[in-house]
Amino acid sequence: MSTYLHLRAVPPPALRNSVTWLERLFHDDLRTVCRRTGRHRAEVRDRCRPDQEVLYSGAAPHPTPTGPGPGSQAVLGGRPVLHPDPHRQPFLVLTAAQVHQVSDFLETADFGALWGSARDELLPRYGGADAEPEARGAFAAAHQELTAFYARTAGHGEAVVKWLAEQD
Repeated sequence: MSTYLHLRAVPPPALRNSVTWLERLFHDDLRTVCRRTGRHRAEVRDRCRPDQEVLYSGAAPHPTPTGPGPGSQAVLGGRPVLHPDPHRQPFLVLTAAQVHQVSDFLETADFGALWGSARDELLPRYGGADAEPEARGAFAAAHQELTAFYARTAGHGEAVVKWLAEQD
């Protein structure tokens, strides 16, 4: 089993705090999700490993008056919507304003510097120094995909809902 982070862009007026609604957001097919949220495009970023957060945890957080900065919001941050089953992960919600902050952070982040700060923690989990080119490449690709996801989502003025899920 692997744990993956699933993200969905949602127009703020369509967003609900209902756990049932949020579960359907991730379990329904994309056509149904788009219809329910009033969207004409599918904005999905799946299968981002939570370890991606390690890249951003060492970055300067640029705190804001409303909470932690965009570096801490990129992967595992957001307002939790708790599941009634305490064994299930909460959903995490970022407002449209927070999505803009994350987008700006990711677009200006220096991946090489982020990797330099995180490599010692990440490499042992991904095959050690001999596997660094592959591991670095995978994290760089995920960083680019996250950056593109947040840029598109911010450009549409949308919120983001995140969910950690285990998959085979």
